[in-house]
Amino acid sequence: MDIYYIILFFILGTVLGSFYNVVGYRLPKNESVLNPKRSYCPNCHHTLSRLELIPVLSFLFQKGKCKHCHHPISFFYPFIELLTGALFAVSFYSFGFSYSLIIALTLSSLFSIVIVSDLNYLIIPDEVTIISIIIIAGAIFFGRGYEQGLMALGSGVLTFAIMYGIMLLGDFLFKKESLGGADIKLMFVAGLSLGTVLGVFVIFISSVVALPIALILYIANNEKIVPYGPFIVFSILLLFLLKVDINAFAQLFI
Repeated sequence: MDIYYIILFFILGTVLGSFYNVVGYRLPKNESVLNPKRSYCPNCHHTLSRLELIPVLSFLFQKGKCKHCHHPISFFYPFIELLTGALFAVSFYSFGFSYSLIIALTLSSLFSIVIVSDLNYLIIPDEVTIISIIIIAGAIFFGRGYEQGLMALGSGVLTFAIMYGIMLLGDFLFKKESLGGADIKLMFVAGLSLGTVLGVFVIFISSVVALPIALILYIANNEKIVPYGPFIVFSILLLFLLKVDINAFAQLFI
């Protein structure tokens, strides 16, 4: 029965991944995600039919090109759909039907949207972060109780404050903006989902993962600005899916 639900969540993830592509591309441009209701070709602006909106499969059937203008479709679209589907499937495999599953699915959704918006526009819409915080906080309050919910909110505030302090220090040392405001808000999500200690550890993990990629992009394309948001959410999601135990984690430093 579990394999049935894993497949079901994978399909659900690919469908929502298609929608997250729309959200990630439109919100940074202040475009509505509902009007026009359907997606359209960015080249010829043709409104896509239902058959052209089937996640992953429509890309394969159309051989990666628009059905009308034959303009190449970016592989980025099916990649996000597959990624979201895989993350949804792993989330169910890790937590089953539980409040933790809601948190994992929310983090997976946030990850997909942030990848699209931050990589393409260097923007993470506040609406996406705020909605994620509300859903995660609600899952914690209902799943773990009022006291644990307040503690999680406190961890979110503390982790946010620590990251804000790092930003101020970076701005002072480098005499320019060192971190984006949206990245700092994501640290609230880190503290809320993982607690203060693991939330702060997200800063370390995301930096370690981002550094080699930033160096490669700089050497290959002289790219000086690398979006940091996807690395933050990836680190949060990784620690959450791995169910890292805070006590076992603390023993590493004792």
